[in-house]
Amino acid sequence: MAAEEHYHLVVVGAGPGGYMASVRAAQLGLKVACIEKEPHPGGICLHHGCIPSKALLDSSEYYLLAKERLAAHGIQVGELTFDLTAMMARKAEIVRGLAESVSKLLTGNRVEIVRGAGRLAGKDTVQVTLPGDERSSSGGEHRFLKGNAILLATGSEPVALPSLPFDGRHILSSTDALALPDVPRHLAIIGGGYIGLELGSVWRRLGAQVSVIEMLPHIAASLDAQTRRAMERALSRQGFQFYLETKVSRAQVVDDEVHLTVESSRGEELMRCDRLLVAVGRRPLTAGLGLEAVGVKLTPGTGRIAVDTRYRTNIPSIYAIGDLIDGPMLAHKASAEGVAAVEGMVGLPGEVNYDTIPAVVYTSPEVASVGLTEEAVKTRGVEYSIGVVPFAGIGRARSLGETEGFAKIIAHARTDRVLGVHLIGPRVSELIASCVMAMEFNARAADIARVVHGHPTLSEAVHEAAMAVQKQASHRP
Repeated sequence: MAAEEHYHLVVVGAGPGGYMASVRAAQLGLKVACIEKEPHPGGICLHHGCIPSKALLDSSEYYLLAKERLAAHGIQVGELTFDLTAMMARKAEIVRGLAESVSKLLTGNRVEIVRGAGRLAGKDTVQVTLPGDERSSSGGEHRFLKGNAILLATGSEPVALPSLPFDGRHILSSTDALALPDVPRHLAIIGGGYIGLELGSVWRRLGAQVSVIEMLPHIAASLDAQTRRAMERALSRQGFQFYLETKVSRAQVVDDEVHLTVESSRGEELMRCDRLLVAVGRRPLTAGLGLEAVGVKLTPGTGRIAVDTRYRTNIPSIYAIGDLIDGPMLAHKASAEGVAAVEGMVGLPGEVNYDTIPAVVYTSPEVASVGLTEEAVKTRGVEYSIGVVPFAGIGRARSLGETEGFAKIIAHARTDRVLGVHLIGPRVSELIASCVMAMEFNARAADIARVVHGHPTLSEAVHEAAMAVQKQASHRP
Protein backbone atom coordinates (compact mmCIF):
# COMPACT_ATOMS: atom_id res chain seq x y z
CA MET A 1 0.00 0.00 0.00
CA ALA A 2 1.29 3.44 -0.93
CA ALA A 3 2.13 5.87 1.81
CA GLU A 4 -0.61 8.24 2.93
CA GLU A 5 -0.30 11.91 2.02
CA HIS A 6 -1.78 14.43 4.43
CA TYR A 7 -3.87 17.54 3.59
CA HIS A 8 -6.18 19.87 5.42
CA LEU A 9 -8.78 19.38 2.66
CA VAL A 10 -9.19 16.78 -0.08
CA VAL A 11 -11.69 17.75 -2.79
CA VAL A 12 -13.08 15.07 -5.11
CA GLY A 13 -14.10 16.72 -8.38
CA ALA A 14 -12.74 19.81 -10.13
CA GLY A 15 -15.97 21.21 -11.52
CA PRO A 16 -17.31 24.66 -10.55
CA GLY A 17 -18.03 23.64 -6.97
CA GLY A 18 -14.83 21.68 -6.48
CA TYR A 19 -12.35 24.12 -7.93
CA MET A 20 -13.97 27.14 -6.26
CA ALA A 21 -13.89 25.33 -2.91
CA SER A 22 -10.24 24.39 -3.48
CA VAL A 23 -9.20 27.94 -4.31
CA ARG A 24 -11.07 29.43 -1.35
CA ALA A 25 -9.57 26.87 1.02
CA ALA A 26 -6.08 27.66 -0.24
CA GLN A 27 -6.75 31.38 0.19
CA LEU A 28 -7.61 30.63 3.81
CA GLY A 29 -4.25 28.95 4.34
CA LEU A 30 -5.23 25.28 4.00
CA LYS A 31 -3.18 22.61 2.25
CA VAL A 32 -5.49 21.35 -0.51
CA ALA A 33 -5.56 18.51 -3.02
CA CYS A 34 -8.20 18.55 -5.77
CA ILE A 35 -8.85 15.22 -7.51
CA GLU A 36 -10.18 15.10 -11.08
CA LYS A 37 -10.55 11.97 -13.20
CA GLU A 38 -10.76 13.88 -16.50
CA PRO A 39 -7.57 15.11 -18.20
CA HIS A 40 -8.39 18.75 -17.42
CA PRO A 41 -10.27 20.51 -14.60
CA GLY A 42 -13.53 22.37 -15.09
CA GLY A 43 -16.08 19.59 -14.79
CA ILE A 44 -19.14 18.80 -16.83
CA CYS A 45 -20.23 22.44 -17.04
CA LEU A 46 -17.04 23.54 -18.78
CA HIS A 47 -16.40 20.51 -20.96
CA HIS A 48 -19.82 19.05 -21.78
CA GLY A 49 -22.48 21.51 -20.64
CA CYS A 50 -22.79 25.22 -19.90
CA ILE A 51 -19.83 26.52 -21.91
CA PRO A 52 -19.89 24.42 -25.10
CA SER A 53 -23.67 24.78 -25.35
CA LYS A 54 -23.43 28.58 -25.09
CA ALA A 55 -20.66 28.63 -27.69
CA LEU A 56 -22.88 26.76 -30.16
CA LEU A 57 -25.91 28.84 -29.22
CA ASP A 58 -23.96 32.01 -30.03
CA SER A 59 -22.61 30.62 -33.32
CA SER A 60 -26.04 29.46 -34.45
CA GLU A 61 -27.59 32.78 -33.41
CA TYR A 62 -25.07 34.75 -35.46
CA TYR A 63 -25.94 32.62 -38.47
CA LEU A 64 -29.66 33.16 -37.98
CA LEU A 65 -29.23 36.91 -37.47
CA ALA A 66 -27.21 37.19 -40.67
CA LYS A 67 -29.81 35.13 -42.49
CA GLU A 68 -32.96 36.86 -41.27
CA ARG A 69 -32.17 40.28 -39.84
CA LEU A 70 -29.20 41.95 -41.48
CA ALA A 71 -31.31 43.21 -44.39
CA ALA A 72 -33.42 45.26 -41.98
CA HIS A 73 -30.21 47.08 -40.98
CA GLY A 74 -29.40 47.84 -44.59
CA ILE A 75 -26.67 45.19 -44.72
CA GLN A 76 -26.66 43.04 -47.81
CA VAL A 77 -24.86 39.70 -47.92
CA GLY A 78 -24.41 37.18 -50.69
CA GLU A 79 -25.14 33.48 -50.45
CA LEU A 80 -25.03 32.57 -46.78
CA THR A 81 -23.55 29.28 -45.62
CA PHE A 82 -22.08 27.92 -42.42
CA ASP A 83 -19.23 25.58 -41.60
CA LEU A 84 -20.26 23.24 -38.78
CA THR A 85 -16.71 21.94 -38.42
CA ALA A 86 -15.48 25.49 -37.82
CA MET A 87 -18.26 26.06 -35.27
CA MET A 88 -17.21 22.94 -33.40
CA ALA A 89 -13.55 23.99 -33.55
CA ARG A 90 -14.42 27.39 -32.07
CA LYS A 91 -16.36 25.66 -29.30
CA ALA A 92 -13.41 23.38 -28.55
CA GLU A 93 -10.96 26.29 -28.43
CA ILE A 94 -13.18 28.18 -25.96
CA VAL A 95 -13.34 25.10 -23.73
CA ARG A 96 -9.59 24.53 -24.02
CA GLY A 97 -8.77 28.11 -23.08
CA LEU A 98 -11.08 28.14 -20.07
CA ALA A 99 -9.79 24.75 -18.85
CA GLU A 100 -6.27 26.14 -19.02
CA SER A 101 -7.43 29.15 -16.99
CA VAL A 102 -8.93 26.89 -14.32
CA SER A 103 -5.67 24.92 -14.11
CA LYS A 104 -3.70 28.15 -13.67
CA LEU A 105 -6.19 29.34 -11.05
CA LEU A 106 -5.68 26.16 -9.02
CA THR A 107 -1.91 25.96 -9.35
CA GLY A 108 -1.54 29.70 -8.83
CA ASN A 109 -3.21 29.24 -5.45
CA ARG A 110 -0.97 26.26 -4.64
CA VAL A 111 -3.72 23.68 -4.95
CA GLU A 112 -2.34 20.29 -5.90
CA ILE A 113 -4.26 18.85 -8.87
CA VAL A 114 -4.38 15.06 -8.64
CA ARG A 115 -5.44 13.21 -11.79
CA GLY A 116 -7.44 10.07 -11.18
CA ALA A 117 -10.72 8.68 -9.86
CA GLY A 118 -11.31 9.33 -6.18
CA ARG A 119 -13.04 6.87 -3.86
CA LEU A 120 -13.60 7.07 -0.12
CA ALA A 121 -11.31 4.59 1.63
CA GLY A 122 -12.25 5.72 5.12
CA LYS A 123 -13.78 8.63 6.96
CA ASP A 124 -10.64 10.71 6.38
CA THR A 125 -9.02 9.01 3.38
CA VAL A 126 -9.51 9.09 -0.39
CA GLN A 127 -8.05 6.42 -2.62
CA VAL A 128 -7.13 7.77 -6.04
CA THR A 129 -6.94 5.33 -8.94
CA LEU A 130 -4.39 6.88 -11.24
CA PRO A 131 -4.72 7.02 -15.04
CA GLY A 132 -2.22 4.92 -16.98
CA ASP A 133 0.01 7.84 -17.94
CA GLU A 134 0.47 8.82 -14.28
CA ARG A 135 1.34 5.42 -12.84
CA SER A 136 4.98 5.12 -13.75
CA SER A 137 5.92 8.45 -12.21
CA SER A 138 4.05 7.70 -8.98
CA GLY A 139 5.36 4.21 -8.59
CA GLY A 140 1.94 2.54 -8.39
CA GLU A 141 -1.69 2.52 -9.48
CA HIS A 142 -3.08 4.30 -6.40
CA ARG A 143 -2.46 7.23 -4.12
CA PHE A 144 -4.00 7.58 -0.68
CA LEU A 145 -4.82 11.13 0.36
CA LYS A 146 -5.65 11.72 4.00
CA GLY A 147 -7.61 14.88 4.81
CA ASN A 148 -8.86 16.59 7.93
CA ALA A 149 -11.91 17.16 5.74
CA ILE A 150 -13.10 15.62 2.48
CA LEU A 151 -15.40 17.50 0.11
CA LEU A 152 -17.35 15.52 -2.51
CA ALA A 153 -18.12 17.57 -5.64
CA THR A 154 -18.41 15.08 -8.50
CA GLY A 155 -21.46 16.62 -10.21
CA SER A 156 -24.05 14.76 -12.25
CA GLU A 157 -24.67 12.86 -15.48
CA PRO A 158 -27.56 12.66 -17.99
CA VAL A 159 -30.33 10.21 -17.20
CA ALA A 160 -30.98 7.56 -19.86
CA LEU A 161 -34.34 5.90 -20.29
CA PRO A 162 -34.26 2.11 -19.74
CA SER A 163 -35.63 1.41 -23.21
CA LEU A 164 -33.46 4.07 -24.88
CA PRO A 165 -29.81 3.66 -23.90
CA PHE A 166 -27.47 6.27 -25.32
CA ASP A 167 -25.56 5.08 -28.38
CA GLY A 168 -23.95 8.40 -29.31
CA ARG A 169 -25.23 8.24 -32.91
CA HIS A 170 -29.00 7.89 -33.01
CA ILE A 171 -29.99 8.14 -29.34
CA LEU A 172 -28.15 11.06 -27.82
CA SER A 173 -27.29 12.44 -24.41
CA SER A 174 -26.82 16.18 -24.02
CA THR A 175 -23.07 15.59 -24.33
CA ASP A 176 -23.58 13.78 -27.65
CA ALA A 177 -25.83 16.56 -28.96
CA LEU A 178 -22.99 19.06 -28.53
CA ALA A 179 -20.69 17.17 -30.89
CA LEU A 180 -22.78 16.07 -33.88
CA PRO A 181 -20.82 15.83 -37.14
CA ASP A 182 -23.74 17.14 -39.19
CA VAL A 183 -27.08 18.89 -38.78
CA PRO A 184 -29.94 16.44 -38.12
CA ARG A 185 -32.79 16.36 -40.59
CA HIS A 186 -35.24 15.81 -37.74
CA LEU A 187 -34.18 16.07 -34.11
CA ALA A 188 -36.74 14.70 -31.68
CA ILE A 189 -36.25 15.62 -28.03
CA ILE A 190 -37.75 13.76 -25.09
CA GLY A 191 -38.08 16.34 -22.32
CA GLY A 192 -39.12 19.99 -22.47
CA GLY A 193 -36.69 21.32 -19.87
CA TYR A 194 -33.91 23.87 -20.17
CA ILE A 195 -31.28 21.54 -21.65
CA GLY A 196 -33.52 20.15 -24.38
CA LEU A 197 -34.82 23.58 -25.37
CA GLU A 198 -31.33 25.11 -25.58
CA LEU A 199 -29.90 22.27 -27.64
CA GLY A 200 -33.01 22.22 -29.79
CA SER A 201 -32.45 25.93 -30.45
CA VAL A 202 -28.92 25.29 -31.74
CA TRP A 203 -30.00 22.71 -34.28
CA ARG A 204 -33.25 24.42 -35.25
CA ARG A 205 -31.34 27.60 -36.18
CA LEU A 206 -29.04 25.54 -38.37
CA GLY A 207 -31.95 23.97 -40.25
CA ALA A 208 -33.12 20.89 -38.35
CA GLN A 209 -36.77 20.08 -37.81
CA VAL A 210 -37.20 19.95 -34.03
CA SER A 211 -39.95 18.11 -32.15
CA VAL A 212 -40.21 18.25 -28.36
CA ILE A 213 -42.06 15.44 -26.58
CA GLU A 214 -43.11 16.32 -23.03
CA MET A 215 -45.29 14.31 -20.64
CA LEU A 216 -46.45 17.42 -18.76
CA PRO A 217 -49.04 19.90 -20.12
CA HIS A 218 -46.29 22.52 -20.63
CA ILE A 219 -42.59 22.99 -21.19
CA ALA A 220 -40.12 24.38 -18.63
CA ALA A 221 -42.31 23.39 -15.71
CA SER A 222 -40.38 25.35 -13.07
CA LEU A 223 -40.92 28.73 -14.76
CA ASP A 224 -43.56 31.30 -13.92
CA ALA A 225 -46.61 30.32 -15.99
CA GLN A 226 -46.94 33.65 -17.82
CA THR A 227 -43.27 33.49 -18.76
CA ARG A 228 -43.53 29.86 -19.77
CA ARG A 229 -46.44 30.52 -22.10
CA ALA A 230 -44.57 33.39 -23.76
CA MET A 231 -41.54 31.15 -24.23
CA GLU A 232 -43.61 28.39 -25.81
CA ARG A 233 -45.24 30.84 -28.23
CA ALA A 234 -41.85 32.27 -29.22
CA LEU A 235 -40.29 28.86 -29.84
CA SER A 236 -43.35 27.72 -31.79
CA ARG A 237 -42.97 30.71 -34.10
CA GLN A 238 -39.36 29.64 -34.63
CA GLY A 239 -40.54 26.26 -35.88
CA PHE A 240 -40.43 24.09 -32.76
CA GLN A 241 -43.15 21.45 -32.72
CA PHE A 242 -44.41 20.63 -29.24
CA TYR A 243 -46.10 17.36 -28.32
CA LEU A 244 -47.38 18.03 -24.82
CA GLU A 245 -49.00 15.52 -22.49
CA THR A 246 -47.34 12.94 -24.68
CA LYS A 247 -45.10 9.99 -23.86
CA VAL A 248 -42.91 7.62 -25.84
CA SER A 249 -44.17 4.05 -25.46
CA ARG A 250 -41.84 2.31 -27.91
CA ALA A 251 -38.70 3.16 -29.82
CA GLN A 252 -36.33 1.34 -32.13
CA VAL A 253 -33.53 2.17 -34.50
CA VAL A 254 -34.45 1.14 -38.05
CA ASP A 255 -31.72 1.53 -40.63
CA ASP A 256 -30.56 5.13 -40.05
CA GLU A 257 -33.73 6.34 -38.30
CA VAL A 258 -35.32 6.20 -34.88
CA HIS A 259 -38.95 5.12 -34.98
CA LEU A 260 -40.94 6.36 -32.00
CA THR A 261 -44.43 5.38 -30.97
CA VAL A 262 -45.87 8.32 -29.06
CA GLU A 263 -49.06 8.27 -27.01
CA SER A 264 -51.37 11.16 -26.15
CA SER A 265 -55.05 11.89 -25.82
CA ARG A 266 -55.12 11.65 -29.62
CA GLY A 267 -54.03 8.01 -29.41
CA GLU A 268 -50.87 6.45 -30.79
CA GLU A 269 -48.83 7.84 -33.67
CA LEU A 270 -45.53 7.03 -35.30
CA MET A 271 -42.75 9.62 -35.34
CA ARG A 272 -39.58 9.17 -37.38
CA CYS A 273 -36.39 11.10 -36.72
CA ASP A 274 -32.71 10.65 -37.52
CA ARG A 275 -31.55 11.83 -34.09
CA LEU A 276 -33.25 11.45 -30.72
CA LEU A 277 -32.07 13.56 -27.77
CA VAL A 278 -33.07 12.19 -24.37
CA ALA A 279 -33.14 15.19 -22.01
CA VAL A 280 -35.24 13.99 -19.09
CA GLY A 281 -32.93 15.16 -16.34
CA ARG A 282 -29.64 14.45 -14.61
CA ARG A 283 -28.64 12.30 -11.66
CA PRO A 284 -25.87 12.73 -9.10
CA LEU A 285 -22.56 11.05 -9.89
CA THR A 286 -22.27 8.98 -6.73
CA ALA A 287 -21.40 5.60 -8.26
CA GLY A 288 -17.90 4.52 -7.36
CA LEU A 289 -17.45 7.07 -4.57
CA GLY A 290 -17.53 4.41 -1.84
CA LEU A 291 -20.40 6.05 0.03
CA GLU A 292 -21.92 2.77 1.19
CA ALA A 293 -18.68 1.36 2.54
CA VAL A 294 -18.06 4.44 4.65
CA GLY A 295 -21.71 4.86 5.66
CA VAL A 296 -22.59 8.18 4.05
CA LYS A 297 -26.39 8.53 4.09
CA LEU A 298 -28.52 9.50 1.08
CA THR A 299 -31.72 11.51 1.03
CA PRO A 300 -34.69 9.10 0.72
CA GLY A 301 -36.30 9.19 -2.71
CA THR A 302 -33.74 11.41 -4.43
CA GLY A 303 -30.54 9.39 -4.30
CA ARG A 304 -28.66 12.54 -3.33
CA ILE A 305 -26.30 12.90 -0.40
CA ALA A 306 -27.95 14.18 2.78
CA VAL A 307 -26.17 17.17 4.34
CA ASP A 308 -26.79 19.71 7.07
CA THR A 309 -26.73 23.49 6.70
CA ARG A 310 -22.91 23.39 6.73
CA TYR A 311 -22.83 20.78 3.94
CA ARG A 312 -21.63 18.06 6.32
CA THR A 313 -22.85 14.54 5.77
CA ASN A 314 -23.71 12.25 8.68
CA ILE A 315 -19.94 11.72 8.91
CA PRO A 316 -18.57 15.04 10.22
CA SER A 317 -15.32 14.92 8.24
CA ILE A 318 -17.09 14.37 4.89
CA TYR A 319 -18.90 17.18 3.06
CA ALA A 320 -20.89 17.29 -0.18
CA ILE A 321 -22.06 20.09 -2.50
CA GLY A 322 -23.52 20.85 -5.90
CA ASP A 323 -25.44 18.29 -7.91
CA LEU A 324 -24.72 15.65 -5.25
CA ILE A 325 -27.14 17.30 -2.81
CA ASP A 326 -30.70 18.58 -2.99
CA GLY A 327 -31.53 21.77 -4.87
CA PRO A 328 -31.28 22.97 -8.46
CA MET A 329 -28.47 21.48 -10.52
CA LEU A 330 -26.75 24.74 -11.43
CA ALA A 331 -23.06 25.52 -11.71
CA HIS A 332 -23.37 28.82 -9.83
CA LYS A 333 -25.20 27.07 -6.98
CA ALA A 334 -22.35 24.55 -6.72
CA SER A 335 -19.73 27.31 -6.74
CA ALA A 336 -21.49 29.20 -3.95
CA GLU A 337 -21.88 26.02 -1.91
CA GLY A 338 -18.20 25.16 -2.34
CA VAL A 339 -17.12 28.53 -0.97
CA ALA A 340 -19.68 28.40 1.86
CA ALA A 341 -18.68 24.85 2.85
CA VAL A 342 -15.00 25.75 3.10
CA GLU A 343 -15.67 28.95 5.03
CA GLY A 344 -17.80 26.97 7.45
CA MET A 345 -14.94 24.50 7.98
CA VAL A 346 -12.71 27.29 9.33
CA GLY A 347 -15.38 28.97 11.44
CA LEU A 348 -16.48 31.69 9.04
CA PRO A 349 -20.20 32.36 8.45
CA GLY A 350 -20.33 30.92 4.95
CA GLU A 351 -23.89 30.60 3.67
CA VAL A 352 -25.98 30.41 0.50
CA ASN A 353 -29.33 32.16 0.16
CA TYR A 354 -31.35 29.65 -1.83
CA ASP A 355 -34.19 32.15 -2.24
CA THR A 356 -32.05 34.29 -4.53
CA ILE A 357 -30.40 31.77 -6.85
CA PRO A 358 -31.17 32.84 -10.42
CA ALA A 359 -32.10 30.51 -13.26
CA VAL A 360 -31.43 31.27 -16.93
CA VAL A 361 -32.52 29.63 -20.18
CA TYR A 362 -30.40 30.65 -23.17
CA THR A 363 -33.04 30.31 -25.85
CA SER A 364 -34.11 33.24 -28.01
CA PRO A 365 -35.59 35.17 -26.38
CA GLU A 366 -33.63 34.43 -23.22
CA VAL A 367 -35.48 33.65 -20.00
CA ALA A 368 -34.21 34.53 -16.52
CA SER A 369 -35.86 34.38 -13.13
CA VAL A 370 -35.23 34.65 -9.42
CA GLY A 371 -37.48 34.15 -6.42
CA LEU A 372 -41.09 33.01 -6.33
CA THR A 373 -43.34 32.48 -9.31
CA GLU A 374 -46.80 34.03 -9.30
CA GLU A 375 -48.26 30.55 -8.83
CA ALA A 376 -46.08 29.91 -5.77
CA VAL A 377 -47.12 33.22 -4.23
CA LYS A 378 -50.79 32.34 -4.75
CA THR A 379 -50.29 28.88 -3.25
CA ARG A 380 -48.78 30.43 -0.13
CA GLY A 381 -51.75 32.75 0.22
CA VAL A 382 -49.62 35.89 0.07
CA GLU A 383 -51.27 39.08 -1.10
CA TYR A 384 -49.20 40.52 -3.93
CA SER A 385 -48.92 43.13 -6.64
CA ILE A 386 -47.32 42.67 -10.03
CA GLY A 387 -45.79 44.94 -12.60
CA VAL A 388 -45.38 43.74 -16.18
CA VAL A 389 -43.79 45.83 -18.91
CA PRO A 390 -43.21 44.54 -22.47
CA PHE A 391 -39.84 45.05 -24.12
CA ALA A 392 -41.74 46.49 -27.09
CA GLY A 393 -42.03 49.71 -25.08
CA ILE A 394 -38.30 49.97 -24.40
CA GLY A 395 -36.29 52.12 -26.79
CA ARG A 396 -33.12 50.04 -26.66
CA ALA A 397 -35.04 46.85 -27.44
CA ARG A 398 -36.61 48.53 -30.46
CA SER A 399 -33.22 49.71 -31.73
CA LEU A 400 -31.91 46.14 -31.41
CA GLY A 401 -34.97 44.78 -33.18
CA GLU A 402 -35.59 42.47 -30.22
CA THR A 403 -38.93 43.47 -28.78
CA GLU A 404 -40.33 40.08 -27.83
CA GLY A 405 -40.98 39.42 -24.15
CA PHE A 406 -41.45 41.35 -20.93
CA ALA A 407 -40.15 42.12 -17.46
CA LYS A 408 -42.33 41.02 -14.55
CA ILE A 409 -41.87 41.91 -10.89
CA ILE A 410 -43.92 40.36 -8.07
CA ALA A 411 -44.01 42.30 -4.81
CA HIS A 412 -45.69 41.83 -1.44
CA ALA A 413 -48.91 43.85 -1.46
CA ARG A 414 -48.34 45.30 2.01
CA THR A 415 -44.56 45.65 2.37
CA ASP A 416 -43.71 46.07 -1.34
CA ARG A 417 -40.74 43.71 -0.85
CA VAL A 418 -39.76 42.01 -4.10
CA LEU A 419 -40.79 38.34 -4.04
CA GLY A 420 -39.85 37.32 -7.57
CA VAL A 421 -38.62 38.63 -10.91
CA HIS A 422 -39.29 36.95 -14.24
CA LEU A 423 -37.75 38.19 -17.48
CA ILE A 424 -38.11 37.00 -21.05
CA GLY A 425 -36.43 39.05 -23.73
CA PRO A 426 -33.08 40.28 -25.04
CA ARG A 427 -29.99 39.89 -22.82
CA VAL A 428 -32.04 39.05 -19.74
CA SER A 429 -29.32 36.62 -18.64
CA GLU A 430 -27.37 39.76 -17.74
CA LEU A 431 -30.30 41.83 -16.45
CA ILE A 432 -31.23 39.28 -13.80
CA ALA A 433 -28.09 40.00 -11.73
CA SER A 434 -29.34 43.39 -10.58
CA CYS A 435 -32.64 41.79 -9.61
CA VAL A 436 -30.83 39.15 -7.56
CA MET A 437 -28.90 41.90 -5.83
CA ALA A 438 -32.10 43.79 -5.07
CA MET A 439 -33.73 40.72 -3.55
CA GLU A 440 -30.60 39.83 -1.59
CA PHE A 441 -30.85 43.20 0.18
CA ASN A 442 -34.63 42.90 0.69
CA ALA A 443 -35.40 45.72 -1.71
CA ARG A 444 -38.89 46.96 -2.33
CA ALA A 445 -40.23 47.49 -5.82
CA ALA A 446 -40.23 51.20 -4.97
CA ASP A 447 -36.46 51.01 -4.28
CA ILE A 448 -35.83 49.68 -7.79
CA ALA A 449 -38.18 52.29 -9.24
CA ARG A 450 -36.23 55.11 -7.56
CA VAL A 451 -32.85 53.95 -8.90
CA VAL A 452 -31.92 55.92 -12.01
CA HIS A 453 -31.36 53.54 -14.92
CA GLY A 454 -29.39 54.57 -18.00
CA HIS A 455 -31.28 55.52 -21.14
CA PRO A 456 -31.62 53.93 -23.58
CA THR A 457 -30.85 50.56 -22.01
CA LEU A 458 -32.59 47.23 -21.69
CA SER A 459 -32.44 47.62 -17.91
CA GLU A 460 -35.21 50.19 -18.21
CA ALA A 461 -37.61 47.27 -18.59
CA VAL A 462 -36.82 46.24 -15.01
CA HIS A 463 -37.15 49.86 -13.88
CA GLU A 464 -40.51 50.22 -15.60
CA ALA A 465 -41.77 46.91 -14.20
CA ALA A 466 -40.94 48.15 -10.70
CA MET A 467 -42.84 51.34 -11.42
CA ALA A 468 -45.73 49.29 -12.79
CA VAL A 469 -46.09 47.53 -9.44
CA GLN A 470 -47.32 50.92 -8.18
CA LYS A 471 -49.22 51.60 -11.42
CA GLN A 472 -46.68 54.26 -12.39
CA ALA A 473 -45.03 52.81 -15.51
CA SER A 474 -44.45 55.41 -18.18
CA HIS A 475 -43.20 53.54 -21.25
CA ARG A 476 -45.74 51.52 -23.18
CA PRO A 477 -45.69 50.16 -26.72
